[in-house]
Amino acid sequence: FPAEIAVVISNKADAGGLEKARASGVAALTIESKPFGRDRAAFEAVLQKALDQHGVELICLGGFMRLLTAEFVQRWYGRMLNIHPSLLPSFPGLEPQAQALRAGVKISGATVHFVIPETDAGPILMQGAVAVRDDDTAETLETRILAIEHRIYPAALRLVAGGQIRLEDGLCKTI
Repeated sequence: FPAEIAVVISNKADAGGLEKARASGVAALTIESKPFGRDRAAFEAVLQKALDQHGVELICLGGFMRLLTAEFVQRWYGRMLNIHPSLLPSFPGLEPQAQALRAGVKISGATVHFVIPETDAGPILMQGAVAVRDDDTAETLETRILAIEHRIYPAALRLVAGGQIRLEDGLCKTI
């Protein structure tokens, strides 16, 4: 694989990924965001220091539910990925599975995208789809979408880490 995990960082001490990282011999840190209150820049200064200390070149967000400042996002432009459980640009933000069910769509899925200051709006790198069933609940749809997320996120990371993607005019292009 053309990348290695330098560190796993969470703003919540009980995040399951921290223990998985430690069990795999990967550095794991908690940087609690609550003590910073609404001072996102102060939180990000501590986060940036940790990223620098671990030599991070690419950030892969997953389940990180804290908004980042435009300045932080711009510093990492083209080097920060996120995964969202919908086929963006449809259903950004919170509870996308419930949004999809309320809209009556027949297909939903997951999107890997580059992070920009606007929430869930960055250049789309990869998507995976699942059929929405008549008997789906938000939970059953979430379970099927999660399986897609686990498949497309590593594939998207492989493209970025392998230098096979470039950003051009706000779109992802394969090299």
